[in-house]
Amino acid sequence: MKQSFGQATPFMACVLLLLSYIGLLRTSIRFPDPVDLEELSHLPAPGPTIKSGLYFFLPVIVLVWNLMVERLSPGLAVFWAIVFMGLIIVTQRPLKSLLGTGGNIRAEFARGLNDLHDGLIKGARNMIGIGVATAAAGIIVGTVTLTGIGLIMTEFVEFVSAGNLLLMLLFTAVVSLFLGMGLPTTANYIVVSTLMAPVIVTLGAQHGLLLPLVAVHLFVFYFGILADDTPPVGLAAFAASAIARSDPVKTGIQGFGYDIRTAILPFFFIFNTDLLLIGVNSIWHAIAIFIVALTAMLAFASATQRFLLIRCRLWEIAALLLVAFALFRPGFWWDMIYPPYHETAPTTIEELAREVDRVEPGHDLLMVAEGETLEGKFVTRHIALKLSAAGDALDRLSQAGLILRKEADRVLIDSVGFASQAEKAGLEFDWAITSILNETRRPPRELMYIPGYLLLGLIVFMQRRRCRRTAKGRG
Repeated sequence: MKQSFGQATPFMACVLLLLSYIGLLRTSIRFPDPVDLEELSHLPAPGPTIKSGLYFFLPVIVLVWNLMVERLSPGLAVFWAIVFMGLIIVTQRPLKSLLGTGGNIRAEFARGLNDLHDGLIKGARNMIGIGVATAAAGIIVGTVTLTGIGLIMTEFVEFVSAGNLLLMLLFTAVVSLFLGMGLPTTANYIVVSTLMAPVIVTLGAQHGLLLPLVAVHLFVFYFGILADDTPPVGLAAFAASAIARSDPVKTGIQGFGYDIRTAILPFFFIFNTDLLLIGVNSIWHAIAIFIVALTAMLAFASATQRFLLIRCRLWEIAALLLVAFALFRPGFWWDMIYPPYHETAPTTIEELAREVDRVEPGHDLLMVAEGETLEGKFVTRHIALKLSAAGDALDRLSQAGLILRKEADRVLIDSVGFASQAEKAGLEFDWAITSILNETRRPPRELMYIPGYLLLGLIVFMQRRRCRRTAKGRG
């Protein structure tokens, strides 16, 4: 539409929107609106109910159009979506009368204005609780921002975890929950990604886990957003309780109990990047990942709910958790049988740099470096450098920002290029390259899916037998 109509696109979009509105109204006339029924004796069928109100989906299209096509600010995009929703509320009844339902058009128009008036009042009342919660959360946000406690918490995570990667991830998740309280989505992401993501990347590199940044950012962002449903702030819980007319604290606790069962998923973003389609190069591989992930989520949900086909026994819960872990993290046991890397002497770095990207396109040069930071800490880091395809070995290393020198059997960093890959990876002058990591040729780790599915099949078989015995006992 932009290419066809140019600057007239918004006007043409409005015309198409109004035509769609009238067309959907004409469609809805053929189906009774459950709201207009005087008494509901049973739950309405979903198909006719959806068709009777399809035009209420149009404000969502307006919102997405303004965000993605017109590139308006989120606030302005929501404003125009609300304006169109108000237009629908006022005009739906008189237009239905014009299109064939009959009735007094003036009375229906007055009824629409009354609906809009009531809706504005109820919306304002529902926002009171959210406004109070937001104001209270502002105290927490202001405290974190002005006192610098956020930076202290990151140092606390490094100290308490004592270098243990799993503990570090757990503490980071808890801190992200606190940092995300009361923050809108954009501010939430900025805060947790700025304060907590570098901690995971740094400690992960020190312990041999080279983490994609997107996985780290999704990890901290997930728990930051989870704070919206976490007492005592729980803005989403306040919004939900206003709609359901329930106690906001009880709603938040119940919602948190449901949400925390999915808290295992971000950990698999870190340990199994296939779930983020990193390294997935074909549609069939992606479909397989989706199927396996869906099966793993089903197994995990069944274990936490203690129900699959029938009430689960304790050993079945343990087995379902084992299935979920095997499908989500197939490399855990596979790496014990077939180590993913083998080390070679650092003096082979030039030879490997000459071969990287010629043997396997997109292959990184993996190395282990150690040295003293400017703060006086002696650290060890695992580094991955993506080398260019042009030039000899030294040129390719230089383009990545790495100038080396050899002293006897040691390889030292003589210079690190400004704003280069090497500097961004955390390498510093006079550090030593202690070893080069080469990927081991091994069978695919996806073979671990086979015992996982076999164990799940055994559980389903046992539960089906119990279901049949229960049915015979009742008969």
